[in-house]
Amino acid sequence: MGLYDLSFYDLINRNAVTFAGCTCWCEVDDDRQLTFAEYKKQVDILAAGFAQAGIQKGDRIGIVGKNSLEFFLIYGAAAFLGAIVLPINWRLSIDEICYNLNDCEAKILFTDEEFQVTLKEKREKLSSVKEIFNLKEDKGNFLQFASLMDSSSQTKPAEVVSSDGFVIIHTAAVAGQPRGALLSHANMLNANVHFAYYLGLTQDDVHLNLLPLFHVGGLFMATSVFHAGGLNLNMSKFDATVAANLIEEKKVSVFFDFPPILDSVLKAAVSENCNISSLNAIVGLGTPEVIEQFETATGGKYHVMYGQTETSCLATMGKYSDMPGSAGKTILLADVELVDEFDKPVPVGEVGEITVRGPMVFLGYWGLDDDNAYTFRDGRHHTGDLGRFDADGYLFYAGRKAEKELIKPGGENVYPAEVEKIVLQHPAIAKTVVIGVPDPKWKEGIKAVCQLNEGETVTSEELISFVGERIARFKKPQYVEFVEALPVTKEGSIDRDAVKSLYGKA
Repeated sequence: MGLYDLSFYDLINRNAVTFAGCTCWCEVDDDRQLTFAEYKKQVDILAAGFAQAGIQKGDRIGIVGKNSLEFFLIYGAAAFLGAIVLPINWRLSIDEICYNLNDCEAKILFTDEEFQVTLKEKREKLSSVKEIFNLKEDKGNFLQFASLMDSSSQTKPAEVVSSDGFVIIHTAAVAGQPRGALLSHANMLNANVHFAYYLGLTQDDVHLNLLPLFHVGGLFMATSVFHAGGLNLNMSKFDATVAANLIEEKKVSVFFDFPPILDSVLKAAVSENCNISSLNAIVGLGTPEVIEQFETATGGKYHVMYGQTETSCLATMGKYSDMPGSAGKTILLADVELVDEFDKPVPVGEVGEITVRGPMVFLGYWGLDDDNAYTFRDGRHHTGDLGRFDADGYLFYAGRKAEKELIKPGGENVYPAEVEKIVLQHPAIAKTVVIGVPDPKWKEGIKAVCQLNEGETVTSEELISFVGERIARFKKPQYVEFVEALPVTKEGSIDRDAVKSLYGKA
């Protein structure tokens, strides 16, 4: 540990002194609460349990479960030992979950009871996993979480530097398989400071923890509020009516929004006659109509942003009202530059690929040296996203590069190629193109435009069900359109631009 290093565990120590008696975490489900001092004590005990279970610096700790106090404790205990948390999107199919765990060779695994049957069936495929524990105490049929909390041994914190790995979050499958993005302690601390600055976070803030802790937005919003000395009010499962009542009762001031979260909360607040005026800062990807409704109803400010898992969630940020339609301006500790297909800077007003340099950039994709060399060429992180700057420095998102087309239903990342691969497994489908289309609920929906094999038939409902059984359900198409023939280029390949032009409506 060097003179200039800080880790998440250093932050835990700092807050155990600075905000000792203040409540840092509250579970909505069972009203369990911990102060900052109590959180540190629980983290220390769990870290000793991890050490006795053989966890060492650099080991990966897998989690398949919903948000909970135990989930957040694992982050702290892992930081104590210099281990790396590997949180898995529980909405994925079991095969996708197993792939992610094996990809980063998780040493131990924690899981909620509801996922244990399928994980037990696939146990033999998890070759690196030595032990599986219940994530919630006394809930499940694996080793008890409590067995890690009865250690009386004394364990010293590991020598952890800022550039050491903190968490691996798998991104969408751009080339057929997801990639594990390794984020450092420095990445997390920089994200915290930026969120605190732009949202004005203080120890008086109450964060309604709605986004999952396997998502960079959910995790770093939770750590940001923790960093500022505020309260994380945790919901394991989103319910708009419960959320609206909690906002009034607990004076919730901030949360991260992906469609349709805020819209459903606003509607629930009206139907329940809830006062949600305590909300003073929302950040996310809302639609203009919902954003304006929120700001009118509460007087709060909606903050827009551009970022990726690979940029620790943030690269630009600002208030929606400053420049509606934009993603804000470059954050304080980042350099954002737009480049052309030859990686040369483009003039203001022109569209180019968004590249980022600075302490927000992740360490790289786990075990993928070639991908990292390409992504980090010329000393910058190439996002694969397109944007343009206006004369005042506001960034306007302009889609994805053709090689990295992306659909974002409700804030999730879905690459057309991985959906197309599943659609083509259906015997009735000859060719398909999967595109994003406007959707009133999810902001962007998934549409499969399909050409049938001669003599074959299948209904839209049957095809959607077929895909949903083989891939995470949030990746299945919401819309299907059958065509006699997909348009092709003069070279004979499918013309994706023509497909979007002809069929780009829901």
